[in-house]
Amino acid sequence: MAGPKIRVYVDQPLGPGQAVALDETRANYLFAVMRLGVGDAVLLFNGQDGEWRAEVAEAGKRRGVAVCRDQTAPQGAPPDLWLLFSPVKKERTNFIVEKAVELGAARLMPVATRHMNSERFRADRHSAHAAEAAEQCGATWVPAVDDLQPLDRILAGWPAGRRLFWADEARAGGAAGPSAAFAAAPGPAALLIGPEGGFSEDERRRLEAAEFVTPIALGPRILRAETAALAALALWQAAAGDWR
Repeated sequence: MAGPKIRVYVDQPLGPGQAVALDETRANYLFAVMRLGVGDAVLLFNGQDGEWRAEVAEAGKRRGVAVCRDQTAPQGAPPDLWLLFSPVKKERTNFIVEKAVELGAARLMPVATRHMNSERFRADRHSAHAAEAAEQCGATWVPAVDDLQPLDRILAGWPAGRRLFWADEARAGGAAGPSAAFAAAPGPAALLIGPEGGFSEDERRRLEAAEFVTPIALGPRILRAETAALAALALWQAAAGDWR
């Protein structure tokens, strides 16, 4: 029997002897693209039950069945970190979602802002993209992906006890890096990355007035939205997350 080299996310319970139905998309990937057959092994995870080695029991063109044999990794969880970002053009938004999963965000929250570069965000499509990223990076969890919400609504309903670090492009080059601020607030946190056109004056005033918001600078240069998201995630992980 071939060793388990392929990981697949499934939305079904996993456990000893559990039979898992494989839909047409997964059957095509496993049996047509990856050339797996009956008796071959595949790694399955569902974001709740850890990772399991499963054996292919049925391999058809449009469906299949895999049976769980043993758990290969316990259920894990990322640090309690949310990423708030204003959607940009399609491929760059895909990039933000993919890298946020790899870098350990627990929740992805798209934010509608005045200068947003994209007015469409499909949470279902990006949830599937997040699951694909988790398959590739070895995560046993998939972050929640919210629907697009206006910045004002998010700020008005902000939960107590969670610090929001605002990556303020106006501070580039004129302030120290955020590592000290991150280390000083190691509890539940969130990062806010703005649109390519920056925040409007009204939005800036709202953020500056919020007690739970800490503005930060991400180095001496103004970063593109997707670069800022990666930089902020990496810096937070190194200072207060699971990279320490």
